[in-house]
Amino acid sequence: MSDRYRIEKDSLGEMKVPADALYGPQTQRAVENFPISGQRFGRRFIEALGIIKQAAALANRDMGQVDAEIADAVVQAATEVAQGRWDDQFVLDVYQTGSGTSTNMNANEVVGNRATQILGSKVHPNDHVNFAQSSNDVIPTAIHVAARVAIEKELLPALEHLRGALAEKAIAFDGIVKSGRTHLMDATPVRLGQEFRGYATQVQKGIERVRRASAELEELALGGTATGTGINTHPEFAGRAIGHVSALTGIAFREADDHFEAQGGKDAAVSASGALNTVATSLMKIADDVRWLGSGPTSGIFEIRIPAIQPGSSIMPGKVNPVMSEAVMMVSARVMGNHTTVTLAGSRGNFELNVMMPVLAQALLESITLLASAARAFADKCVVGIEANEARCRELLELNPSIATALNPYVGYDKAAEVAKAAAKERKSVREIVLREGLLPPDQVDSALDVRGMTEPGLPE
Repeated sequence: MSDRYRIEKDSLGEMKVPADALYGPQTQRAVENFPISGQRFGRRFIEALGIIKQAAALANRDMGQVDAEIADAVVQAATEVAQGRWDDQFVLDVYQTGSGTSTNMNANEVVGNRATQILGSKVHPNDHVNFAQSSNDVIPTAIHVAARVAIEKELLPALEHLRGALAEKAIAFDGIVKSGRTHLMDATPVRLGQEFRGYATQVQKGIERVRRASAELEELALGGTATGTGINTHPEFAGRAIGHVSALTGIAFREADDHFEAQGGKDAAVSASGALNTVATSLMKIADDVRWLGSGPTSGIFEIRIPAIQPGSSIMPGKVNPVMSEAVMMVSARVMGNHTTVTLAGSRGNFELNVMMPVLAQALLESITLLASAARAFADKCVVGIEANEARCRELLELNPSIATALNPYVGYDKAAEVAKAAAKERKSVREIVLREGLLPPDQVDSALDVRGMTEPGLPE
């Protein structure tokens, strides 16, 4: 922006607007009113606003509600907004009016002024661009459109990618028997592949939860206008406009079952955030397990080797840290915090309008983007390069006193407990203690203490 400005008027009077800005006086007022965080809406939300303005103009043109030439200019301008050409013109802070009216007007003014350039005559931001709309139905619609598009095009593919990487490791590591652990203490044997299969299943169940949440976002508030009654709209507007939204995104949307619910409540967004929160919980567990399993190399568990993707210390030569796990854990923490924000924002649906929509939108969309990026990076930079340390798995398993659990059917719980205690105290294997004490005939020891067999259900014959 240059230092030059132009004078424009709105219902409150004159405003100085940067001369080369596509936005107008209402946006400039909001710039001056909300110098709070410096955080602006991201690409997906601006894209959604552009799509909504395109869809509304197409519907209004087709129904003869807006002059065809004006509507076509609006469509072209809104298309440019959706494509990202004018992102630098969306200058408002996220922390603003709770309805998002400032941002809706930011979109109306940018589209209107750009359409004016295209047409060569005045296109009004309210009378033409915002025709048959209100901030109160546009912003909830933008939240659903932006979130669903981001989920379908970014998050679900990234989670599928991570699930696939974990599933491949589950197959590769299936033959490696190791110590199980409960309460961080040694437990009966498991296979390393079983652990990774559990991780893959966690991600798969997260995918299913996110898909269900995405389906809830299919309903759009568009057409409810100010309070949900649909004042100043053609009866066919919502259906036609939402049909265009579906066509423009390639994703199914439909008119809300109840416009009062859609505008007064944000339960679908809260539900979607809940699914994201659960995915974050899963990723925290998986990343933390990988961090522990790779700990060492001399004084930790070290049953897996994680890829060395960067030096781990500015002072300790040769140190390698589980940096991708740590990044994922931080993302998970942020998503959990965002879910609290979305929950509180969703609860502020006072009568016919929620009044914390901008921060809800920001938190929800940030969570989607963070989870998508983190899942893909964790898969590519960590999971695919994990190697099993078979020798270490075998070493720790041999010393695991919980193997004595397999003796229960042969010698009873109390005697097996004595064996476990002796093995732990003397740092000898359970096998050695059993043979020394003569608890089983030598020809039964191998079958009784078959560690691979302990990883599968069944009792000794």
